[in-house]
Amino acid sequence: MAAHADVRRAATRAVTTTPWLTSRHSFSFGDHYDPDNTHHGVLLVNNDDIVAPGTGFGTHPHRDMEIVTWVMQGRLAHRDSIGNHGVIYPGLAQRMSAGSGILHSEENDSSTEPVHFVQMWVAPDEAGIAPGYQQHEIDAEALAGTLVTIASGIPGQDGAIALHNRGAALHAARLRAGDAVLLPQAPYLHLFAARGAITCEGVGDLLEGDAVRFTDAGGARVSATEPAELLVWEMHEKLGAARP
Repeated sequence: MAAHADVRRAATRAVTTTPWLTSRHSFSFGDHYDPDNTHHGVLLVNNDDIVAPGTGFGTHPHRDMEIVTWVMQGRLAHRDSIGNHGVIYPGLAQRMSAGSGILHSEENDSSTEPVHFVQMWVAPDEAGIAPGYQQHEIDAEALAGTLVTIASGIPGQDGAIALHNRGAALHAARLRAGDAVLLPQAPYLHLFAARGAITCEGVGDLLEGDAVRFTDAGGARVSATEPAELLVWEMHEKLGAARP
């Protein structure tokens, strides 16, 4: 497999807008279906959401998906049918395993300020597992200037939270202008510029909302040209691949 970098600009994303929601979709989602843009590796959803004050997603079902939520600004209230409830804020990583079936709601915890978050879905290793939930706070100093493993199912690679996928891990970093990190090596990588502006070796400049889908690549140097926040998925298999 030849190394390849597929740049996806922020402006090309499909957008769902309602009176209370602006949701920008990196992949096909809901009414926005493109058969040529359904996933990369095992990542099926990368939604960049802004929810208005005092509103949100009412109770709705999911199944057989690992759902990771990373709040950029504001506070997001979570409640689910297996008894978990709480508020997610910047630096608090959250994973919900929908498994055999779960109901949950996600609502803006503020009546005055919007909440901005990125929600990412990856396929689990097996269907029908027991639904589950995990969250863990990551110190802001740990995220400063380096990639930190937020969630991982890769054996031997611990993350703040666990994933039910042995071939996937999510890393994050908050960079000051001039800071740089190296991307991990993997058959599939997804680099998302969640905030700010960066430049990526071999790719060029990326602005907020831009993404790069790497195939059989890694090790590239990513530098911040202004304060930035990165979300990087490291994936060692693709959707539907059979394990040996």
